[in-house]
Amino acid sequence: MNRCNTPASAPISRHRHTWLAALACGALMSVAMPAAAQVEPGLGMNRPFPEAALRGTLTLSTTAEAVLNGKPIRMAPGMRLFSPQNTLVMAHTVLGQTFKVNYVLEASTGMLHAAWILTEREAAQPRKGSDSTTSNITTGSGAVLK
Repeated sequence: MNRCNTPASAPISRHRHTWLAALACGALMSVAMPAAAQVEPGLGMNRPFPEAALRGTLTLSTTAEAVLNGKPIRMAPGMRLFSPQNTLVMAHTVLGQTFKVNYVLEASTGMLHAAWILTEREAAQPRKGSDSTTSNITTGSGAVLK
């Protein structure tokens, strides 16, 4: 018995329905999330991409390196990857997957600064691409790989 003269297990049984509801809600969310991830942005939603954003194909190799338009590139430490719903995507959750993206490189380092995973509608809109992306990965001799 505790100070309130109730058994020690009373708080657990008293809040059991809350725990069960939370577990059920979590289970429903884990089932519903993959379907929600494929939803197009809402009607009238128009994402404002920066003027400097280019179009390309992005595959994340690790959380620090990617392949952009077929060439290796390093990601800036604060690189942001946005989903079609404009929410942040954690890089480790999409390793090995390839996306059509709009992207921005850091001018000073050439590292990938931000990328937006495109919807089919956004990908159909014309945008300047970049097939001339050079790699910013260096070898031990300081030479830049191309």
